[in-house]
Amino acid sequence: MPWLQLLLDIFLHLDKHLATVLQMFGIWTYALLFFVIFLETGFVVTPFLPGDSLLFAAGTFAALGDLNLALLYLVMAAGAILGDTANYWVGHFIGPRAFSGEIRYLKHEHLERTHEFYEKHGGFAVVLGRFVPIVRTFVPFVAGIGAMTYSHFITYNVAGALAWTALFLGLGYFFGNIPVVKNNFSLVILGIIAVSVLPGVWEYYKAWRARRAAAE
Repeated sequence: MPWLQLLLDIFLHLDKHLATVLQMFGIWTYALLFFVIFLETGFVVTPFLPGDSLLFAAGTFAALGDLNLALLYLVMAAGAILGDTANYWVGHFIGPRAFSGEIRYLKHEHLERTHEFYEKHGGFAVVLGRFVPIVRTFVPFVAGIGAMTYSHFITYNVAGALAWTALFLGLGYFFGNIPVVKNNFSLVILGIIAVSVLPGVWEYYKAWRARRAAAE
């Protein structure tokens, strides 16, 4: 059904359709924003949802007065904190069994890579991982498997969520309506996604180089 495809496209690319959503849902836009951020951080099978770019877009509309910045910050930060918390407990109860190969999108190499991330950065990996797409989805999951107790995890979870939300909302709020940014908004969104992915690409490249060197 065309209307169902339209709704699915809006949901998957909310960062690009936020103006439409505001017109359609009004105050309920906050609930949708919360839900998308919660899912993007809360489940290892939904890392494809917009995160950084959605925060930037929301900040842009807050600067225009279409969204309340303070309420937006509370809603988005709450979605990020609760999403990571849910992800932690999913990892705690399911554990490594999820990476047995039966679930297509959960590869054991992702689990190993996240473990290496923890080994390198310790508890601060929860904060750093928040700024790296894909990685931020696996970090709380691995923490729940056994990398960190919840009492330790929640502190880094809250700190990372507050910092991540403030950074990208702030970027959108202060720079999103500059003419050159506003007139090339789709390109800016793609740029944000590309820059966000770069740390993960660099980590992957270093791991690939290390495996290649070990094999020689």
